[in-house]
Amino acid sequence: MFQDLFHAVVVGNASDVKEICRQKLEEGVDANEILSEALLPGMEEVGRRFRDGEYFLPHVILSGKAMEAGMEELRPLLAKSDTRQSVKIALGTVQGDLHDIGKNLVGMLMSGGGFEVVDLGRDVPPDRFVEAVRDQGVQIIGMSALLTTTMPVMGKTIEALNEVGLRDNVKILVGGAPVSQAFADEIGADGYASDAPSAVDLAKKLLILQ
Repeated sequence: MFQDLFHAVVVGNASDVKEICRQKLEEGVDANEILSEALLPGMEEVGRRFRDGEYFLPHVILSGKAMEAGMEELRPLLAKSDTRQSVKIALGTVQGDLHDIGKNLVGMLMSGGGFEVVDLGRDVPPDRFVEAVRDQGVQIIGMSALLTTTMPVMGKTIEALNEVGLRDNVKILVGGAPVSQAFADEIGADGYASDAPSAVDLAKKLLILQ
């Protein structure tokens, strides 16, 4: 029933995804079913191919845009049904760092994994992450750093959350070229991911452990 839509997401054909979603809705198919049976599995397959070296960044970007095209059709109905309880994850490249390709890739795969992504952008100071937890109900924070000089900001963000009593309300993931599991342990993060697909898998595991 959804093979054509699944395939369109995997190959990154945004116009087909949009048209098929519209047709399915006109036929009376539930928006949540379209999401859970086609769009999300499609992006999960993209993540698998990326992890296995079959896909590269341009492929993931195209598929991410295709999924967003489908979500434009589904979102109004998903909001009305209010049956989908997605977990909010705030992503940001830490203060002093302007690299965002890796962070954007994580965001696309997190969306494909069923998370509601709050993209804080780049050069994000600790207080912005704190605000996301306090004001937007974010349950996971994903911090990225591509420069060794900006890595300490990750620790400062965790300290800031501790200072306002919110650290226990959120899981914290860190990643980026210079970041390691040892560093994650040192600053008290909940996990470290070496690539975007691993970040999605780790986020899901941490939620199960809550």
